[in-house]
Formats: sequence, structure tokens, C-alpha cells
Amino acid sequence: MRVTTRPTQIPANSVDDWRSLRQLGPFLWRWRWRAGLAIGALVLSKLANVAVPLLLKDIVDALDQPDNVALILPLSLVIAYGLMRAGSALFNELRDAIFARARHGMMRDLSVRLVEHLHQLSLRFHLDRKTGGITRDMDRGTRAVSSLFNLMLFNIVPTLVEVTLIAVILLAAYNPWFAIITFGTVGIYIFFTTLVTNWRMKFRIQMNTADSEASTYAVDGLLNYETVKYFGNEREELQRYDGQLSEWENAAVRSQTSMSALNFGQAFIIAIGVTTIMALAAQGVVDGSMTLGDLVLVNTFLLQLFIPLGFLGIVYSQVRHNLADIRSMFRLFDEQPEITDEPNAQPLEIRSAVVRFEDVDFAYEPERPILHGLSFEIGAGEKVAVVGPSGAGKSTLARLLFRFFDIDAGRITIDGQDIRAVTQESLRAAIGIVPQDTVLFNDTLYRNIAYARPNATPSEVEQAARLAHIHDFIMSLPQGYETIVGERGLKLSGGEKQRVAIARVFLKDPPILVFDEATSSLDSNSERIILKSMQDVAHKRTTLVIAHRLSTIIDANRILVIQDGRIREQGTHDALLAERGLYADLWKIQQR
Repeated sequence: MRVTTRPTQIPANSVDDWRSLRQLGPFLWRWRWRAGLAIGALVLSKLANVAVPLLLKDIVDALDQPDNVALILPLSLVIAYGLMRAGSALFNELRDAIFARARHGMMRDLSVRLVEHLHQLSLRFHLDRKTGGITRDMDRGTRAVSSLFNLMLFNIVPTLVEVTLIAVILLAAYNPWFAIITFGTVGIYIFFTTLVTNWRMKFRIQMNTADSEASTYAVDGLLNYETVKYFGNEREELQRYDGQLSEWENAAVRSQTSMSALNFGQAFIIAIGVTTIMALAAQGVVDGSMTLGDLVLVNTFLLQLFIPLGFLGIVYSQVRHNLADIRSMFRLFDEQPEITDEPNAQPLEIRSAVVRFEDVDFAYEPERPILHGLSFEIGAGEKVAVVGPSGAGKSTLARLLFRFFDIDAGRITIDGQDIRAVTQESLRAAIGIVPQDTVLFNDTLYRNIAYARPNATPSEVEQAARLAHIHDFIMSLPQGYETIVGERGLKLSGGEKQRVAIARVFLKDPPILVFDEATSSLDSNSERIILKSMQDVAHKRTTLVIAHRLSTIIDANRILVIQDGRIREQGTHDALLAERGLYADLWKIQQR
């Protein structure tokens, strides 16, 4: 079954949002104690914040007494007022400090888990992936998690706590209409904000899609820089990139325009609520049911309540945007590995390293079969070569041996053990490969060789390089083993990269080797050096050689000639030439 790297984004809905929040649960659970302490500090901060207007009311009322000559009470209230304001700020900062470790820790946990998951996905997924889009989704998703919890803990929850505390005080001490109007204004505000923000979400989704596609084009063009230059297609690449950015720009403008409409609507609702409550409070002062301190209290409460509420619309929009970004990230988590270990899989046990293909059928797609009833054996220490026309299925054998794909019928065994019944880790640890196109990390030569066994000592890495006939070349470089090889190893020639790959195999020291057309793109001199290295590393190892140049496999114990996914001929080089069949024809063509 084919998998798609980046599913088309769909409009947000509450089910998806709750699912995303539930998926975040395990990552938050690790930090539950810090989150609990941060919420405790938040509540204390809001209690101190709500106490400030109450103290301010008492100060105003005390000073409003005409016969008041003892200022000790107002002075003590002023001190308490200052302490409450300081306490509110203290607990706010304490909340930030406590939760910082949890917030950044969750980002780290998510990033590590996502990269781990992507490494676990099967080769089919990575053949179809768009690297730029995936990295963009990862980056936006992890940042969205941090932003989401930041908004929840620092904006939404504090506002809800403060609304609740203020409503309780208004209900208990004043005309019920104050609480009714306050709750009514908040309710209308939230309804309007939710309605408009949900409508605006389609613009954010369009922005995300265009942004990821633009990133894909940019990364793809830079990775294939030389190809772009070969064909002079810089303008073509820029047009594709600009086309996606144009879509992003249009969606971003629509998003900002609708945000302005949302902000005005929110301000209008708040203005009506504040005006109504202030008119009611002023009338209370006039008719004597409220003091001047009560008017100040209500006014201060409204300021404390509606100023953060004024930002709640922006916060809610950001929360929905964050949830959209998180959903894009979790869609990557939803991708399931095609190849998995069986529940009772055991480590592969190597005795003599005999490899056997038994009646193997395989197709990448059901309508395009590649191998048909393929059977052959590579004995212990034998070197078996596979040749044939392009598209015959030669390189597929290496992928199947590594179990990057599962076969459709038959089985592949190593020392009688079906490779589907053993762990993938132990299987791949037993096989070394020198591929046709060696891709290196943009790091030092030392790390690229040591990648085969990261815990190897420097002397072991150097010995592997010597055996691969690349040590002298490395030492001729100004920075030696610390030379950076460039993106995908582009600073090295094809032969140099192949020798790095062979050095890796020497360092890994596996019992089974695969050479996948390892010399097909090399000149004669490089090929001679590589062949010598290959012979050295393959000595007394079970070896499968997938070859294009027949001159490189003359010494093979057995040569298999594959055509249309079937073995047409097999035997030694001399025997196949004597048969005057397909191998002999290929040999004549290459000799000419």
C-alpha cells in the first residue's frame, strides 16, 4: 500500500482538536508535578491580583470619610496594597520559572520521539516523502506545542480563574445585574470569537499548506543545486517557489484582514459591556446604594477582566492555529511502519552465514511485479554475482535482504532462519553494504567512517581507512580526518566516496556483504583500487555482488543472470561464456 508523505490538510474540527490534546497527554504527564506547581503559583497570583481592587476600595472609602484624622488604617491598607501587587508579580514569575523546564522539555521529548518515529518508518515512506514539507511540519508542530501550553497557562487559565473570582465577588457583594452583565458580555464575546475564528481557520490551513510546499521546493532545489545549474533552471525553480509563496501571501492577507474584523467586533462587545456596567455603578453611587470605593472597585475589576479578555480573541486564534500545526505533526505520527518485528522475534544467530532465496515473488506495486519465483543460495564464504539488464530486479535483492520490504511469496533465510522471524536490528547488524551511490553526512571524514561503529577507537577507524586504501588520501588533506565532506559528500569524488563506504564495511566487520553496483560510475583507475579493496573486505565472507560491469565479477563462485525477475542462466564466468546465451551477449557488448 502506498503511503503519502503529507496528507492534504482539512478544516479543523473539535474532534481533531481533542484528539491532538489527548495525544499530547503522555508528553505532559512526565512533567505533571511541575505543571501542578505552576498552576498553584498561578492561582496564588490571581488571588493577590483580585485582592488589589478590594484593598483599593477600602483605601478610597477610608479616605472619603470627612471626619477621618487617623491615617493608620489607610497607611496599613496602602502597604497591603503594595504587597498584593508585588505578590501577584512574584507568583507570576514563579509560575514562568517553574513551567519553563516542562515547556521546553516537552518540545525536546516530542522532537526526539518524532525523529525516532520517522526512522522507524519503512523505506516506502521515505521514497515518497517531501523532506522540506516534513521538516516544516516538525518545526511548526514542536513550536506550536510550546506556544499552546504557554497560552493555556499564561493567558486562558489565568483569565478563567480571574473571571470566576470576580464574578463570585460581584454576586456576593453587589446587585446581581453586575454579575449578569459581566457573564453575558463574556459569553457573547466568547461566542463571537469562536464563530469568527473557526471561519478564519481555513486561511491558516491554506497558509500552512502553501508554506510547507514552498519549503519543499526550496529544499529540493538546493539539494539538487548541481542539476539546477546543469540545465540553467534557476528561473524555473524560483517560479515554482514564488508560486507557492504567492498562495501563502494571499492566504496570509485574508487571514490578517479577517483578524482585523474580529478585533473590531471584540472591542465593540467589550465597549458595550463596560459602558453598561459603569452606568449601573454610577447610578448606584448617585442613589447611595454604592460608595465611591465601590465604583472604583467595579471599574478596577472591569479593567483587570476585560484587558486580558481583549487579548483572548487573539489567544484563541493562536490556540486554533497551534492545534492545526500540531495536527500536521501528529499526522506524521499516524504513519505506521510497513515493516515491523514479529511479537516473538528473536535475534539472528549467525553460524556459517548461508543466504538462501526460496521461490521469492515481489512487487513494489501489485500491477508491476518485479521478481517471479526466484531461488538461489549463497554458501558460506561464497561470492555470488547477479547481473542482467536494467530493471531486471537486481538492486531489489539487496533491499529485500535488508528487509526494507517484505516479499509477497516464498521466503529469505540466513542459516535457515526466516528474516521475517528475526529482529530487524540483528538482521541489519549482520550485513554490510557498499551501495552504488554512497551518500555521506555533511560532517567530518572521521565521523562518516566511524558511523559504522560509533564506539570505535581512532586507531580502529584509521585501520579501516588503510584497508580501504583511503588513509593516504585523507592524510594528504589539510585537515585530515577532520575534513568536512559537504552536503551528501559532494566535496568528494565518486571513487573517494566508495572507499569511505568500503572503510565503513571494514569497520563494521559483518559476516555478510552486499556490493550494489559499487563500481558502475567509476573510472578504470578508481575501479581497480575499489576492486582490490572489495576483494580484501570480501575475503572469507558470504558476498552478494550486484554488478553492471561484468569485468568486476569474473572471479565470482557463481554468476546469476536475471531477466524480467527470473534467473535465466547461472554458472561461472567461463561456463556462461561457453553457453553463448544472454551473459555471453552482455559480455560481447561490454567488450566492444
